[in-house]
Amino acid sequence: MSAERPIAVVGTGTGVGKTVITAGITRLLREEGYDARAIKPAQTGHPPDDDAGFVAAACDDPAAATCPRYLEPALAPRVAAEVAEEDLEYEAIRAACEREIESTSVPIVEGIGGLRVPLAGDREVIDLVADLEAAAVVVTRSGLGTLNHTALSVDALEDRGIDVCGIVVNEYAGETIAERTNPDELERMTGSPVETVPPLDGTEIGGDTEPRALAAGVSDALSSSFLDRLPVEDR
Repeated sequence: MSAERPIAVVGTGTGVGKTVITAGITRLLREEGYDARAIKPAQTGHPPDDDAGFVAAACDDPAAATCPRYLEPALAPRVAAEVAEEDLEYEAIRAACEREIESTSVPIVEGIGGLRVPLAGDREVIDLVADLEAAAVVVTRSGLGTLNHTALSVDALEDRGIDVCGIVVNEYAGETIAERTNPDELERMTGSPVETVPPLDGTEIGGDTEPRALAAGVSDALSSSFLDRLPVEDR
């Protein structure tokens, strides 16, 4: 079982929960029998940040995720490389991702911050998603302000010819009118199906540890039709 093309998990900004959603999707696909692997094109803020390490821990398998490039400053990759006085070339990042995609049945590329984050040279995260010919899952916040950020992100993807498989509203508690109305409004505005993932307690769930618990919570929250919207074969 394989993917027709890569899946890109992208966000409307930094801190919206891309890594946890990536871990949940990767774990869910692996539990369904797919050879899924997450690819983080570049990791900044390392140490301590390690998104690929989080996904690998969530799946109980070091081979479940990889990252070809780490940079210490917690900044956009292009800026981090400049501050650290390190070379960072877009073509090298793209080539590394393509190698991993070719060797993986179901590759899942996790974005870095939002779509317009500077990646390397004059290229941004959205350029990489387009060049890899990926289909996108958009992760966004649940509360006030998310309509504008999410709709602009979906528009930007579609303007580049990138298919949007769906939107995941993360940490959805439904405590405010904005939260309760945002999922339906996002579907109306974008025409994309919307999933909601509730706030998760990642400390202990059923005796499990944090990455595994959070990923399991995500996979449990996603609807049964979610996999059917992803570009994977043999469904």
